[in-house]
Amino acid sequence: MSPPVNGPVGPLERGLAVLRELTRLAAHEGRTTVRPGDLVRGTGLARSVVDRVVGTLEQLGYVRLDGRDIGLAVRLMELGNAYLAASGLPAALGPFAERLADGLDESVSVAVPDGAGVRFVVQVTRRRTMSLAFRIGDLLPAERCSPGALFAAEWSGADWAAWRARRAEDPLDTAFPAVPPRHRPASGADFEARVKEAARDGWAVDDQLIEPGLVAVSVPVRDASGRVVCAVNVVSHTSRHDVDSLRAAVLGPLGAELPAMEAALAARRPRLGASGASGASGASGASAVSGVTGASGVSGTGDSGAAVGEDPARTAKRELGAGFLQSLARGLAVLRALGGAGPGGAASGGAQGAGQDEVHAAQGAAHPASEARTVEDVARGASGSAGSMGLIGAGRGGGMTLSAVAEATGLARATARRSLLTLVELGYAAADGRAFRPLPRVLELGYAPLAELGFTDVAQPHLRELVRTVHESASLAVLDGGDIRYVARVPTVRIMSVNITIGTRFPAYATSMGRVLLAGLDADARAAHLAGVRPEPLTRHTVTGVAELARVVERTAEEGHALVDQELEEGLRSLAVPVRDARGRVVAALNVATHAGRGTAESVRGELLPALRATAGRIEADLATASAQHALGAGERVGT
Repeated sequence: MSPPVNGPVGPLERGLAVLRELTRLAAHEGRTTVRPGDLVRGTGLARSVVDRVVGTLEQLGYVRLDGRDIGLAVRLMELGNAYLAASGLPAALGPFAERLADGLDESVSVAVPDGAGVRFVVQVTRRRTMSLAFRIGDLLPAERCSPGALFAAEWSGADWAAWRARRAEDPLDTAFPAVPPRHRPASGADFEARVKEAARDGWAVDDQLIEPGLVAVSVPVRDASGRVVCAVNVVSHTSRHDVDSLRAAVLGPLGAELPAMEAALAARRPRLGASGASGASGASGASAVSGVTGASGVSGTGDSGAAVGEDPARTAKRELGAGFLQSLARGLAVLRALGGAGPGGAASGGAQGAGQDEVHAAQGAAHPASEARTVEDVARGASGSAGSMGLIGAGRGGGMTLSAVAEATGLARATARRSLLTLVELGYAAADGRAFRPLPRVLELGYAPLAELGFTDVAQPHLRELVRTVHESASLAVLDGGDIRYVARVPTVRIMSVNITIGTRFPAYATSMGRVLLAGLDADARAAHLAGVRPEPLTRHTVTGVAELARVVERTAEEGHALVDQELEEGLRSLAVPVRDARGRVVAALNVATHAGRGTAESVRGELLPALRATAGRIEADLATASAQHALGAGERVGT
């Protein structure tokens, strides 16, 4: 593999190459972390270049470093969220997919074309012993799934040529980690025949094309012009259906929902805006930058010291030095801002929590080698590198103008233009007239492995960082009946330590996390819970009066934290704060447990509470990002 070329926006190309390689290693080999040498070998870049790219990505919060180990960070999902928000597909079609999955008792997905492949943007999976393992963002070869035949029915001659070239280059599908590799090259004649059948019938089937046992039926969803935007797919297993019985069972319900789905998609049609499409404010881009992430990938205090109207990356460059690649930060800020091209405005669909700062730094860079190729040139056809394959399903009819992107990011027009040209050239954005919007390929930047993370997966890195900071054990718990149940924990090693494991339960009334969780209930639910409590004196300090316990919980709600001093066990002190979802609901509690001999209760509160609250805020920010466009993955679920 030849390394990305140098140039005025070379750092952006190299940064995207590093993110792709990180994703490839995570998807192909299941590696949650890699070493710099792995990235050097995979990208062909020099070690010094990889180090600068990784350092910049860490400052942006897109990767995590643990010693020499590098891993994808949840915050990277905001780039994929930008595409999903701009497309409008999850918001418009997600409810239909949920309803179909419930009614048919089968897994339902929505897929869009992405070059010569098919990429998932909505997944509603039925949980069974044998269930669908595809993730949002996964890419499949067009010829090995039913949506591919529907999309290929609209391919041009150039699209077919690109498909044949891809198959010649990778005949065993090794570049598609979501599917098993082929044992031998396959003829394309069968796919071409299935494309003709799909064009004739208006639906397509997958009879174990991906792997034995998997069958699927797909129907196209069209825009007002009749162009296929996406496909809705119902997937089953041969233990439940063969392809004929599945088709007979699902085509009727799918056909009945299609008019409403197409109407919902048309109602959310993106609109071209002059200052952030669809009324999106500048906060959807990097103009909201007010802090720069620290070494742990966590946003700062929200005050970078930059003057109003000053390019935030110049301040970042002054603070962080030559290792910070401003062109990379600028390009990713532009890509993030393109989420404003959708009907929801901000890339997060409005779900980003208040604790999440926008962290995108940028500065002015050298002029391109040739200024003759302008944005207008791209709009007149230079975006053809994506082909019609890439434009289908991209939310046509809307986008952001160059001026809107510049305003949303706080960048000069010339600076924003250079990033846009690079993103279009690399297939991450498309240009139609004066408008730009992100393409499905953005989802290849870490989205699939990150989309499967559950609540505890999201929280665990923050727990580890908290323990490193305060040198005490930290845990997360949820309310389970009258108890709390531990769902995540990072212990610290001491001569005297608290021995608690995942799944441990304690009575909620006698624990700091329990009181925080009770305080998060609405008044009626809290009263009902307390009415059923029969407190027992677990120690001589335990609050056992129901009326007094109600006052303690009320005070916890007012103060936003709870400190329990030796009420559960003699010598054990615990301080807890709530963790909220994007809607502000308390879904878990975070605590630090320490020995009562560490100091007074008030000194422990003063020492530990700021770190606890900061950690809760970072967990909340990641939860908001991870759930902005879809439900959390299969880990411990909360708030449902």
